[in-house]
Formats: sequence, structure tokens, C-alpha cells
Amino acid sequence: MTDPDLAAQAVAILRENDRGSYTVPTKGLYPFQWNWDSCLTALGQRHVDEARAWTEIETLFAHQWPDGMVPHIVFHERDDGYFPGPDVWATGRPVPTSGITQPPVAGFAVKRLWEGAADRAAAEDRARALVPKVAAWHRWFFACRDPGAEGLVAVLHPWEAGRDNAVDWDAPFEGVPTEGIAPYTRRDTQHADPAHRPTKAQYDRYLWLVERFRGLGWDNARLHDASPFKVVDPGFNAILIRSAADLAALAAALGMDAIAAENRGHAARGLAALEGLWSDAHGQYLCRDRATGGLIDSASSGGILPAFAPIPPARAAALAARVEALGGRARYLVPSQDPADPRFDPRRYWRGPVWLVVNYMIADGLMRAGQGAAAARITADSLDLIRASGFAEYYDPLDGAPLGGGRFTWTAAMVLEFLAGDAA
Repeated sequence: MTDPDLAAQAVAILRENDRGSYTVPTKGLYPFQWNWDSCLTALGQRHVDEARAWTEIETLFAHQWPDGMVPHIVFHERDDGYFPGPDVWATGRPVPTSGITQPPVAGFAVKRLWEGAADRAAAEDRARALVPKVAAWHRWFFACRDPGAEGLVAVLHPWEAGRDNAVDWDAPFEGVPTEGIAPYTRRDTQHADPAHRPTKAQYDRYLWLVERFRGLGWDNARLHDASPFKVVDPGFNAILIRSAADLAALAAALGMDAIAAENRGHAARGLAALEGLWSDAHGQYLCRDRATGGLIDSASSGGILPAFAPIPPARAAALAARVEALGGRARYLVPSQDPADPRFDPRRYWRGPVWLVVNYMIADGLMRAGQGAAAARITADSLDLIRASGFAEYYDPLDGAPLGGGRFTWTAAMVLEFLAGDAA
């Protein structure tokens, strides 16, 4: 399949999943607007319709909470095909939303849209309107998810990390009860193979946390200390650090000096604190369980994602070497868990499969850090997966089998980015 053919298919998927002012990840399985999906989708949309790309992010931020949080789902329309729906979240928002957030990639996405804009005047106007909103979200993270002011934030639910059932959460999940949750019927397993999805035991804990936070009235000032699950995820924090650094650069270019200084501070403190998550034994970063204070022994792609942030050159080189080592154990990079780990499962969601959005961010960071060979291998593997298996949600890293949902929006968006050479 030629690159123009790939691009044409990607554009068709973006249009197919477009709902006018927001995009759904795929039909059936995910019928609403997801936070980081939308921000990354906008990167693909900019190659087709620049104005539409800005609208995607603007629609998301139109539903920002008064305290600055941007929820991980916006329920624009009723659809009983997804669980848990707005009645379970019960957040009381004018347009229903979930009560948790997702990786804050918006600062990076807005800067990239602004940098590549053909319509400079429109881009400046739209960026000026979004920058204070993104800054408020960043401020919220450090107020509500970093109470000890260490420079890194915790996720309070695996869905916030975006890596729902990663091996990283197994140990912290032991402290999350399963008793007393309301009966429920999952919908995801009606749209995708149950063997490729999180287990019931994991879902029970997901729902226990939702019910716990709902019982506290979604008061973000209370949730951190009340949650038995609070994990400092290096990948999540790297995305926040990169977005803060990018927002600072954009704000400075727009003459918004106070926001620029604030976000330079966020990025600098985060980078310094990230060093505490480095593991010489694994050659990558690890999650830390804030409930116990210890690092979690799980070498996942979340610990390679810090390549996306402006980490020290020596760390970037070590992560490139880590990617090379993984390439010797998997046909396709980057597996979400090291295949040498006995907990690796090549087809179950975030316990082994390859995700193009993670590949994109890792490749982008490695290329910026001068690790071009590793970035090129990731890019090549990503496009090879599309040619072999189509635009799936995720892929088996051993044989490339397509997994999860099909005709997936952010997969299509990342293909357009890879083809444009913009993962750099």
C-alpha cells in the first residue's frame, strides 16, 4: 500500500468518526469525546482542515471544570452502548462529564497546531484563547495531585493514565477493595474480544474508585488523600512536563509572560523530580506508589514515554538503548510491557500490545534528543503495522494482529503525523 493510499484511508476514518465539533474514537466501543484522544486527533486533522483541528480542542475545553480540571469524557449525547455512562459518574455538570482527567497533552498539541498553521492570524487568536485554559489545567494538577509539592503529580485512577490495565497498577490495585460496588453490566466486551480487554477483577476496582470519588461529591481538594490508589506515573508526568514546556514557549511567543514563567517552573521542577523514578536496573523510569513510597517493579512503555519530555541527553540515550533491546524481543515496537516479563500479554490492552499514540510520542522525543535511529525504527514499525493490519486500536507486538476497536481515530491521526514526518 502506498503512502498516499494510507493517507487517504486515514482521512476517511477521521471524517467517518467526526461528529461536527468533536470526534469519537471509534463507532460503538467509544461513542463520546475522550480527552487525550481529541488532542492527539487534532494533530491529524490539521493536515486536512486546520480550522476543524482547533475546534476539536476548543470543544474539549468548553467543558473544563471551574477548578481547572478537564474531564476524561464529555458525554455530548446519550448512548447506552457505553459503561459507565453519565448516570454512574453523576458529576452534576451542565453537559455530563466524567469526574477524572487524562494525560494533559493539550499544551503540546496547541503549540504544534500554532507552529504549523497556514492561517497565522486565526491561529494566534485561537491559541490566545486556549493558552489560559491549558494553564489553568496545569495549575490544577499541581494544586490537587501534588499536595507535597514534589514536582510530580499522581493519577488516582488507572483510566486517568490512559493505560487502563497496565501491569504497573497490579500492586497498587491490591489496596483497592471490590466489596460493596453496585451491580453492573460491561459494554466494552460486547464490542471487542473479552480476551483483549481488562479483566472483571480490574473493572471491579475501577468502579470502586468511581463510587468512592462520587461519594465525596467529586471534590478535587479531597480526592487525593481519600484514594487508596495514587500512583506517580513517569509517562503521565512526562506528558505534563512536555506540555508545560511547550505552553511556556507558546505563551512567551504570544507575550503572555506570566503564564510562560509559571509553566517554565512546572517543567523545571518536574524534570528534576523525574530523576527519582529512574531505575538503573531496568534502564528506564518506573512508576512510584505514593501510598507506599516505593517504586513499582514493572518495565512498561510508561517508563519509556519520558523520552517525550526534555530529559537529560544521557537518559534519552539510555531509553533509545532500551527501545533497541525491546526490538530484539518483539517484531513491532513499542510493546506496552517488556516481553521478557512473565506478566506480558501480547493481546490484552495495555499489558503488551503496541499503541501508535505512544509510539508517536516516544519517537517525537527521541528524534528531538538526537536519537534518530531508534525514532526511525519506531516510525517504520508503526507504518508497517498499518500496512499489515489496518487502522486498529492496538496491535500484537509479536505478530502484528489488529486488536480492540477498528477504524480508530487517533491511529489514523498518528499515521498522518508519521507520514508528514512530524513525529520529531
